Amino acid sequence: MSSTFVGARVRTRVRIPLTFADGYSTTAQAVTFDGLADGREHLALILGEPGDTPLVRLHSECLTGDVFGSARCDCGPQLRESVERIAEAGGILLYLRQEGRDIGLYNKLDAYALQDSGLDTYQANTELGFDEDARDYTAAAQMLSALGVDDIDLLTNNPDKVRQLTALGVAVRDTLPTGVHANPANLRYLRAKAEHTGHTIRLVG
Repeated sequence: MSSTFVGARVRTRVRIPLTFADGYSTTAQAVTFDGLADGREHLALILGEPGDTPLVRLHSECLTGDVFGSARCDCGPQLRESVERIAEAGGILLYLRQEGRDIGLYNKLDAYALQDSGLDTYQANTELGFDEDARDYTAAAQMLSALGVDDIDLLTNNPDKVRQLTALGVAVRDTLPTGVHANPANLRYLRAKAEHTGHTIRLVG
């Protein structure tokens, strides 16, 4: 890989038990890193028995969805689904500290207020002065490199993740979509992702 990845290394590995609200449980090896490009505390969870081409998900942190179960997005259900699928297949979940497409928690809640006034999720971000999606996956590629992973199957509905990882030197062999976790509160949000940025989300109606 390119010199972008020089200096990123594994800091700590520790096994932790995971239990979700619906009772599903598994064990992950949590891995921390030094030398990541953005200096943030991103986390890798190694699940199951990864092979030469592990199943990988890049999951951006969502406090409201992942922790509090907010129905305004599909993040919590995607996280739950991804952990089980990766544990079964063997792979890695990269938990990236990129709240609100990397605009931060408070700004994300400001964007929610704008969405309540009629803007979609992308319009709200730009109204606040941010890019539609400010996420950069350089650190994710560094994490994979530090773990000795060059080839992956990617669990995602987002084509930008494939584009960025490929440009960063990660070989994406196959792309697998997550399920569709629609509800009345997030349907407009999911439709915007499908129609505006080409997410592979099949919505009925």
